[in-house]
Amino acid sequence: MTTQAVRSRRLVWRLASLALSLTCLVAPPAQAAWQLEPSRSWLEATVIEITPTGPVPRRHRVRELSGHLDADGTLRLPLRLNQTDVLERLGPLPPWLEGMTERPLATLVTRLPPARLDGLAVGESLTETLTFRVDAEGVRRQEPLALRFTREAVDRIRVANAERIAVDGRELMANPTLRTVLLLLGYEQIGDEVPVTLEATLVDR
Repeated sequence: MTTQAVRSRRLVWRLASLALSLTCLVAPPAQAAWQLEPSRSWLEATVIEITPTGPVPRRHRVRELSGHLDADGTLRLPLRLNQTDVLERLGPLPPWLEGMTERPLATLVTRLPPARLDGLAVGESLTETLTFRVDAEGVRRQEPLALRFTREAVDRIRVANAERIAVDGRELMANPTLRTVLLLLGYEQIGDEVPVTLEATLVDR
C-alpha cells in the first residue's frame, strides 16, 4: 500500500470519527418512558366512621395503580372498584353493581415534565407541587398536591406525599356511586376529612 493510500485511509477514519463525535454532541438525549409499576403503586385512605360510641378509623387501599407519562408529561390514573379492598370486605356484589367493578370511579390527571425526572441523579430527590384534576361522574375539581420524587436507581423513581393529604369526606358522601359503596360498607356517617397516603414507583420502560 502506497504512502498516499495510507494517508487517505487515515483521513477517512478521522472524518468518520469527527462526524460520530458531532452526532453525539448534537443528538438529543434519550427520554425515559416513565410509567407506574402497579405492584408497587397504591393509595391508602383512612375513613373515620362516626358511631354512637365515637369515631372509629378504618383503612382502605387502592392498589395496582397504573399509568404512564405522555410526551408532554400528562399522567392519568383511573381508579376502579376492583382495585380496592372493598370487594374483599363485601363479598359478592348485587347484580346491579357487578358492572361497575371495571368502570373508573374517578380519574386523576396531572402533568409533570419528564425532563424534571430525567435530570435527577441516583439518590437525589425533588419536591413538586402538582395540580391534580379529579374527574368523577362528570364532576371536575382541582387540588394541589406536594409530592416527593426520589431516584433510587437509574430506571426507578419512588414517589410519596411530601405533606399531609386529606380528601373532603362530605364530598365523598355527595358522590352517588361512592356514597353507595360507603353505605354498603356500613358507613352511615364519616368524618369531614379522609387522610390519604400515596406510595408509588415510576420505572423506565
